[in-house]
Amino acid sequence: MKLDLDRILDVLDKAHTGPVYNERTFNLEVVAKTIQEKVAQYGLTGTCDPANPIPADDDLADRFYQAGFDAAVDIGLLCADTNRTIRLSAAELQAGLDAAPSEFWLGSGDQRVHYRHRELDDPTPPVWTAPLSIAVAEDAFVPMVEAFARVPVIDVLQGPSLETIHGRPLRSGSPYEHIAGRYQADLMHEGLRRAGREGMPLEAIATSTTHIGVLGGYGVEGGYSRDSDIVTILSIADFWTSYESLFKMTQVYVTGGGFINGATWVMLGGYAGGPEGTAVACIAYTLLMISVFQGARGGVPPFDLAYMGNTGGRAQWALSMFDQAVTRNTHVVLQSVVNQVTGPGTKELLYESIVGLTNIAVSGTANSVGVRSAGGRLTNYLTPLENQFAGEVYKAAAGMSREQGNEIVKRFMPKYAAVLSTPPDGRPFQELYNLDTLQPIAEWRQMYEEVKAEAIDAGLPMD
Repeated sequence: MKLDLDRILDVLDKAHTGPVYNERTFNLEVVAKTIQEKVAQYGLTGTCDPANPIPADDDLADRFYQAGFDAAVDIGLLCADTNRTIRLSAAELQAGLDAAPSEFWLGSGDQRVHYRHRELDDPTPPVWTAPLSIAVAEDAFVPMVEAFARVPVIDVLQGPSLETIHGRPLRSGSPYEHIAGRYQADLMHEGLRRAGREGMPLEAIATSTTHIGVLGGYGVEGGYSRDSDIVTILSIADFWTSYESLFKMTQVYVTGGGFINGATWVMLGGYAGGPEGTAVACIAYTLLMISVFQGARGGVPPFDLAYMGNTGGRAQWALSMFDQAVTRNTHVVLQSVVNQVTGPGTKELLYESIVGLTNIAVSGTANSVGVRSAGGRLTNYLTPLENQFAGEVYKAAAGMSREQGNEIVKRFMPKYAAVLSTPPDGRPFQELYNLDTLQPIAEWRQMYEEVKAEAIDAGLPMD
């Protein structure tokens, strides 16, 4: 697939001619007020039931979707560089969603991966991308990529990300970042070569926080492939965008690529308010990111500011409601992300993954990226084993009913609820893996086996 230039130009025109807002007015008078109005208009107030994080009410999901669709039309995306709002009419928004693919392929050779829309309770295995863009030391980067690529359940690689390049600090927005785009591509390809998985799809560009890394590494000779890799576009705040995101889209276009992931977060407890408003905002923001950026896939899950994650009851409910609403009412390839906060080498991280990945599997998502080990807050605190476990859960839960998934989630949430606000850091990769064999130490493997047995006992059909 290729991007449509007329749609790109229309978005750029809107970013320079749309309604003008300052930050405070947009956040309070447009975002917060609109979300509140839609929650009230569609009778969504008080519908959150955190004790049952996976609802099974199709009518409620459809009302949430309509509220989110209407909110997307009324809010739009504010471009931080122009203070103007990219607004789409209802017809334009629907046309953008209609144009989004229901399926596509990434990768090459025997590593090609098929993304496709999934329905609720769908037995089709979702695509598992790992790890998230958690920073690692430069000397650990290639061994870690190799170790991740050795895990068969992982279909696509996004991270990790580099903390330094050639021994220099990676400075955001600087020429260092331009070099980093190509440098990470080289290191990723070397890790894949060592693992025997050349051609595995990649997401560009984990190390780069701005567009500069994408300009340096995507669509250039030897870099990230325009034909088999995907560019992730995130946003800087709820319903905001920027030239950085627009540059990423135009780089995909000018290099002849066509695969964009339109994704970011909505803050539960922020301008969207509580879980009902957050679910509406997640839906609205997802529809805008897919339509505005011509996303081959996309999704905007919630992020609870109370503990900087989304595995608690309120956030899991909002996550499921958002996923179900978009799944039932569109054909898009929906991505959703679980944000764990506990660290590797702890059973709590595995329990968080059972809850979150079971939820999004039965709620219809087609793809997820994880694991956010230790909330992504610590360098080197991620390992392939928790990502293997999460991928196994995600795919095993496909085909289960929402009611079955809800019972599993309820069983495991109490096992970590008490530590969400004070999560254990766990241990870094270098302590949990043998660096010569790239295999987990016995203690970490034993935790994995014990929790896996608990998951199977709870009804997850894991091998």
